[in-house]
Amino acid sequence: MTSTQVLPEDELLVLKLEPIISLTDEQFFELCQLNRDLRIERTTDGELLIMPPTGGNTGNRNLEIEGQLWLWNRQTKLGKAFNSSTGFKLPNGAERSPDAAWIRLERWETVPQDQQEKFVPLYPDFVVELKSPTDSLTVLQNKMEGYIQNGAQLGWLIDRKQRRVYIYRAQTAVQCLENPSTLDGEPVLSGFILDLSEVW
Repeated sequence: MTSTQVLPEDELLVLKLEPIISLTDEQFFELCQLNRDLRIERTTDGELLIMPPTGGNTGNRNLEIEGQLWLWNRQTKLGKAFNSSTGFKLPNGAERSPDAAWIRLERWETVPQDQQEKFVPLYPDFVVELKSPTDSLTVLQNKMEGYIQNGAQLGWLIDRKQRRVYIYRAQTAVQCLENPSTLDGEPVLSGFILDLSEVW
């Protein structure tokens, strides 16, 4: 009988595999399926970033963000919304799992049915990362830059502790908002307003 050891919330494990081992996309997907208690991402260099599940407060706030995005998308039917368990294969080869994401419907419909059951082979049009108390702001900022460089049109990095939101847009300087009450998804998510009262 085997058991899975869960990492403490503040422990990020970086596992370097290459050049000794190079996982195919299928092998990486299977590895993640075998270790469902962990969030595993892959960098462009083939390093595996192994993250434990979030704590209660962060998980609750993540669900609030995901829920608002899901409800807006259900009403508009403009695309597909995804939670933090979804993996995306970016054009630069990295595999990432943002805390919430969204893809325009016409792009999602280009993905073959069998591939929809695996990591999404598209960059999200919109991403959200919610900084937990133990996350490195610099690491998350680099991650957000990576989303934008790989095609995302809009990204929100929410720092609850500092009550700041960093807004990332394609071909635009990063904007920092101090203690906003809402965030406007225009023009990428037409009509979507994120109420931050339950996120702070």
